[in-house]
Amino acid sequence: MRGAGLWQLGQSITRRVAQSDKKTVARRYFASEAELKKTVLYDFHVAHGGKMVPFAGWSMPIQYKDSIMDSTVNCRQNGSLFDVSHMCGLSLKGKDCVPFLEKLVIADVAGLAPGAGTLTVFTNEKGGAIDDSVITKVKDDHIYLVVNAGCRDKDLAHIEEHMKAFKAKGGDVSWHIHDERSLLALQGPLAAPTLQHLTKEDLSKIYFGHFDILDINGAHCFLTRTGYTGEDGFEISVPSENAVDLAKAILEKSEGKVRLTGLGARDSLRLEAGLCLYGNDMEQHVTPVEAGLTWAIGKRRRAEGGFLGAEVILKQLESGPPVRRVGFFSSGPPPRSHSEVQDDKGKSIGEVTSGGFSPCLKKNIAMGYVKSGSHKAGTKVKILIRGKAYDGVVTKMPFVPPKYYKPA
Repeated sequence: MRGAGLWQLGQSITRRVAQSDKKTVARRYFASEAELKKTVLYDFHVAHGGKMVPFAGWSMPIQYKDSIMDSTVNCRQNGSLFDVSHMCGLSLKGKDCVPFLEKLVIADVAGLAPGAGTLTVFTNEKGGAIDDSVITKVKDDHIYLVVNAGCRDKDLAHIEEHMKAFKAKGGDVSWHIHDERSLLALQGPLAAPTLQHLTKEDLSKIYFGHFDILDINGAHCFLTRTGYTGEDGFEISVPSENAVDLAKAILEKSEGKVRLTGLGARDSLRLEAGLCLYGNDMEQHVTPVEAGLTWAIGKRRRAEGGFLGAEVILKQLESGPPVRRVGFFSSGPPPRSHSEVQDDKGKSIGEVTSGGFSPCLKKNIAMGYVKSGSHKAGTKVKILIRGKAYDGVVTKMPFVPPKYYKPA
C-alpha cells in the first residue's frame, strides 16, 4: 500500500469539517475531483457517508461516519470492508512466466506450491525497492499479482520493458491487466464467518497466503487469504459489475458488525501490524535487507541470485546493511514522517518514516530507519518533533500480534 500521512490527513479533515464551513473544506481538499478516477463503488461510498479524498490519482474514502480511531478498533474486534480497487491486479501467463518474474523479484516463485503466494519486492539494479507486491503462483504457467496504485505506471512500464527483452530471446510470457475487476479487502475476526455465508467452498481449507478461484455471491472471484492489517482476512478480486452487490451482501451478512472502512484506518492498522507503506517506509534507494524483509528473499535466491540488484542485496546479507528499519515507542506528541532520531548523546542516527497514535494500544508508535548498531530492541533514543526532543525506545515489530489463519 502506498501513500503518506493518511491517518493525519483524516484527522485534519475531520477537525476542519467540524470547525469550518464544509464547502470551503470540500473545495480545498477535493478541488481536483473532476480529474480523479473513481472506482465502481464511488457512489456507494458517498451514500454511506464516505469522506472522499484524492489518493494516487483516485477519489477514495479516507473515513466514513465513524472516526478513524473507532474504525481501527472495530476492524480488530469485528471486521472491516475496504475498497482497494485503485490497486492494480494483473496476470502473467505462459510456460516461462515464473523464470521471467524471478528476474524482477526476490521471491522463490518456482518454489511456491500451486495456489500459494507471498509478499515480495520488485528491485532495481542497485538493489532498491521499486515496489512491494503480493504474488501468487496460480499454477506453473499463471502468476497473479497486485501492485500499488501509486506505483502502477512505473511498475507496468518496468515489467513491460523487461518482458519485451525476455520475449525477444524466445521466452514465452504474456500479461493481462485486470482493469475489468474490482478489489475488496475483508479483514478482521468476522471476515471468514461472514464470507462463508456467500460461498459454497469451505474457507477453512484456505490458509494465509493461499489463493483460489471460486464463486462468491454468484460472481466468479479470485480469492486470496491475505490483507494488510495484521488480521485474518481476504482480498477479493470480483468482476466490477458485481462489486457493489458483493459489498452490500458482506455488510448484510455481518449484521452490521463489519463496517465500511477508509484509508485512514487502513494506514493505522498496517502501522500497528509493522507493515511497510511504500513511499514512506520503503523507496527506490532502500533495499529489502534494510527494510527488514530478509525473510522474503528465498533461500534458493540467496544462493543463486539472478534478480536485479542481487549483488548489492547478497552482499548486505553477508556483511549487514548500513541502516535497519525498526519500531519505536515514544512520549510526547506522536512522531511523524521525517522526525529526526538521535541517540542518547544527541547524535543523529536516523529518522521516522511512519508514526501516529495507536488506536488499539493507546500510545505512540512509529517505525523508521537507524544506523546498524542502534537497532537493537531496548535502545533508548530521542525523537525530535517541532524542534523538541522526546524520549523514545527501539522496539520489535509488529506492535499488535498478527492473527493470520495458518495450519495448526
